[in-house]
Amino acid sequence: MLAFVAPAFAQQTPTDTVATPTPVDAPVVQPVDTVPTPVVTPAPVTPPAVVTPPADPPKKKGPVDGLKPGQFVWEKRESYNNPLRLVAVLDIQRLYVFDGDDLVGFATISTGKKGKETPTGAFKILQKKVYHESNIYANAPMPFMQRLTWDGIALHAGHNPGYPASHGCIRLPKPFAQALYDATQMDGEVVILASLTKPKPKPQPIPPVVDPQPPIDTVVPPVQPEQVITPTPV
Repeated sequence: MLAFVAPAFAQQTPTDTVATPTPVDAPVVQPVDTVPTPVVTPAPVTPPAVVTPPADPPKKKGPVDGLKPGQFVWEKRESYNNPLRLVAVLDIQRLYVFDGDDLVGFATISTGKKGKETPTGAFKILQKKVYHESNIYANAPMPFMQRLTWDGIALHAGHNPGYPASHGCIRLPKPFAQALYDATQMDGEVVILASLTKPKPKPQPIPPVVDPQPPIDTVVPPVQPEQVITPTPV
């Protein structure tokens, strides 16, 4: 009888041991602090400076001829086409001489001081004297006098300090006063101005605003009925 024999490979006990891997903990990764990106603030942009041009210096009030006190300009002519016309300007202390529209001379002057101001307006040469003494101010000399009023205002040679210093007359440099005296005529026109500046018009008053009157109610009287008169029987 045959006996059953298990195959040899079935009886073999495996000798190789399969190693079981030991679990390894995963490394702990510590979080790294994130360094914030620095915020770069741009530098403020300074706008370009506005350069203001320097203002023109205020114009000084006065003539632009450059004459110093006592100086003058005179154009001597053999004859003149018209009677000379004189224009004195008080605020700039100048006298201008015109032959028609031609300027033939101008000079520094000294007019009336405060309280004795030279009057302004249009005048005529009323009298001419080569030498005259004041009837009002202690016989003060008035060479080459040309009278403008009968109460003491005249053109004449005198002290010229460059500012108003007279008692109302118009003082002229002596050589200019002589040349002017020889060139003017009786009844010649002399205009005295306070200033060459055009005067500003005076503001006109604004009329007040008047509220209109409310309408007045018209009262119509009631109509009275006509009375009927009955004649009295006779």
